[in-house]
Amino acid sequence: MEPEARTNRTTVTEFILVGLVQSEKLQSLLFVIFLFAYMVTIGGNFSILAAILVEPKLHTPMYFFLGNLSVLDAGCITVIVPSMLGRLLSHKRTISYNACISQLFFFHLLGGADCFLLTAMAYDRFLAICRPLTYSTRMSQEVQRILVAVCWACAIANALAHTIALSTLKFCGPNEVNHFYCDLPQLFQLSCSSTKVNELLLFGMACILASTPMVLIITSYIHVAAAVLQMRSVEGRKKAFSTCGSHLTVVFLFYGSGIFNYMRLGSEAASDKDKGVGVFISIINPMLNPLIYSLRNPDVQGTLWRALGRQSLH
Repeated sequence: MEPEARTNRTTVTEFILVGLVQSEKLQSLLFVIFLFAYMVTIGGNFSILAAILVEPKLHTPMYFFLGNLSVLDAGCITVIVPSMLGRLLSHKRTISYNACISQLFFFHLLGGADCFLLTAMAYDRFLAICRPLTYSTRMSQEVQRILVAVCWACAIANALAHTIALSTLKFCGPNEVNHFYCDLPQLFQLSCSSTKVNELLLFGMACILASTPMVLIITSYIHVAAAVLQMRSVEGRKKAFSTCGSHLTVVFLFYGSGIFNYMRLGSEAASDKDKGVGVFISIINPMLNPLIYSLRNPDVQGTLWRALGRQSLH
């Protein structure tokens, strides 16, 4: 916004989230769809978490990280969907400034932790397949906890940096956010002060969060692929490709949508394409992750089927 436009403006205390659709009939349909997606996501992620906790066979580093990923996915969709369902039900589109900033902080916190955790999972697969003799010592419980703690520390630093930088901006003009949740690119467009520093920070942090983990993940999987191809056992090769395939599918979905959404400079006008990517990042990704891991993992499937069998007997 131009400096001349700053005069005679009051500070914005709330934003209006435009949402995905304007028609009330379509809003009712979206409410049902997103409620179903939320229930599937929460049910799927907590089923995997429960399976990992109750099955001693799954008390391994790989499933420790998978359990953490399930918690992050459940948290990520919970930051966005319940408040969106409330707005669809009440037809009220407003969100207070503080609630908007809080939503943004937690979304980037959980998304950042997800990003680093996927890297830790790739490192775990590298050690398990390429360094099997020293795996148990190199990936001890202490190392697992340190890796998760580092993931959270990096994610907190990233979320705080964006939130503090955003809090320095002035919002004194239009307050309509062309999205269904509060996110950085859309809020930059509404600021009546310069957003150049914020845009550079977002682009820089997105580059770091995308390039560094991606280089580590690709390097890990180059070594993994080489080791798997040298295996004589067809069964061993099949199992290795199955567990690694699940992880790589999640990595490509997560990083692909994240890079598209955040690695750009300049306050481009928000479009329906941004909303589509937003749906993918905040709803579809967390919903697909438990399906990908459970459908491709016979250990998780077996535990879940046994639990369901015991439930039906009662």
